[in-house]
Amino acid sequence: MNKTPYEAQQFANMLADSLVGFTYFDTYIAPTFVALDRVREAISSSNIKLAAQNMYFEDSGAFTGEISPKMLKELNVSAVILGHSERRKIFGETDELINKKVKKALNDGFVPIFCVGETLEERQKGLTFAVVEKQIREGFYGLSKEQAQQVVIAYEPVWAIGTGVVATPQQAQQVHEFIRQLIAKMYDEETTNRIRILYGGSVTPENFFGLFIKKDIDGALVGGASLKESFVQLAKIMDKIITK
Repeated sequence: MNKTPYEAQQFANMLADSLVGFTYFDTYIAPTFVALDRVREAISSSNIKLAAQNMYFEDSGAFTGEISPKMLKELNVSAVILGHSERRKIFGETDELINKKVKKALNDGFVPIFCVGETLEERQKGLTFAVVEKQIREGFYGLSKEQAQQVVIAYEPVWAIGTGVVATPQQAQQVHEFIRQLIAKMYDEETTNRIRILYGGSVTPENFFGLFIKKDIDGALVGGASLKESFVQLAKIMDKIITK
């Protein structure tokens, strides 16, 4: 919940100018809902794609305060962040509800950026893998192999979000590897090789390189660093690594 529509538009203009030519990876930005239209205009001639921070699983109806896929479609939104830790913790979203949103997003042609991750207490109790497995199994419930391959998973250790604490590259890789193995068990090797897994948890230009060079980390779900010009630095690091 950052940046007014005007501020978001100005920032998106800067990003569009700064990220020209970065075509070897996908860049999405997900402004607040009230800024989507202005940001869409700002990035219309760039390679940047538009994402939304959330979405409901119905097209319309008596769901005051919610945003429907039909509304997002009209604004050329192509991806939706679902199951973010703040949605789970603050707003009480359950695995069952998030699963409905994932299914709806896929059925309506969006890329679901599906978030999973454990709290500090859960990690300290040794429950990281159990928590992540439950979230993924329930979030992917009822998805075909073809649908599963369209989902982008974002591992966001809740204890590292907005705290300045970041998982070490080894800690992050360990969970990403576990997720790949889990997807292989649930589906097959082809699916786990195709699916993209992002790391999200206090990503900065200083720690991004060490994370991204790990085998099973495909990119980042960027939080605070996406509000500043450091987002451009992250893209430049990604471009260097990929185009080497």
